[in-house]
Amino acid sequence: MSDAATSPDSDTTDPSPDVVGRKRMKPGERRAQILQTLAGMLEQPGAERITTAALAAKIEVSEAALYRHFASKAQMFEGLIDFIESSLFTLINQIAEREGDGADKAARMVKVLLQFGEKNPGMTRVMVGDALVFENERLHQRMNQLFDRIESSLRQVLRAAAEARQSPTPTVDAQVRAAALVALALGNLQRYARSGFKRSPMDHADAALALLV
Repeated sequence: MSDAATSPDSDTTDPSPDVVGRKRMKPGERRAQILQTLAGMLEQPGAERITTAALAAKIEVSEAALYRHFASKAQMFEGLIDFIESSLFTLINQIAEREGDGADKAARMVKVLLQFGEKNPGMTRVMVGDALVFENERLHQRMNQLFDRIESSLRQVLRAAAEARQSPTPTVDAQVRAAALVALALGNLQRYARSGFKRSPMDHADAALALLV
C-alpha cells in the first residue's frame, strides 16, 4: 500500500504530543501509514463504519494529525481508490498491449481484477461499495467510473476477438460479453467480502470465464 502515498506530506512541523519522543517520519510516510492503516481496518470482517477517531487511535496520533495530510475522510478513501486505479490499470494496459487473442486478454484482465481483490481484502470492500455506504457520493461515482473503464478495456479486446472470428455484429458481441464479465467480477468480489473473505473470488472463475469469452 505504500504506493498509494503520492503527496510529499511531512510531520516535521507537527508540534503535537503525538510525535514527542518518536522518530520523525520522512515526507509522505505518515500519509502512507494512514492509508495502510485504513485499508487494514477495512479488512476486518463485519467492520462498522470507520471513524477518524478510531483511525487516529489505531495509529496513535491525534485526529488533527490526520487532517494535516487529508482534508477529510473522503480524501483518505480517494487515496485508496487512486491506489486501486493505478494498480489495476497498470496491469490491464499491459495485457491489452500484448500480442494475442482478444478473448484470452479479456479473461486475463478479469483474473487480474479478482486476484487483486483477493490479495487486498480492504480494497475489495471499497471496490464493491461496502466501505462507502455512509461516505461521500463522489466516492461511489469514482468506483462506478473505474468499473466503466474496465468494461471499456474489455470491450476493446473483445471486439478484436469478435472480428477475428468474423462475427456479423462484433460491436454488440463485445458490449454484451464485457458487461457480463464485469458483472461476474463484481459478483465474485461481493461474495468474497460478504463471506468475511473466506470464499475466494477465484472460485470457479476459470469455468465461468470459459463460458463468457
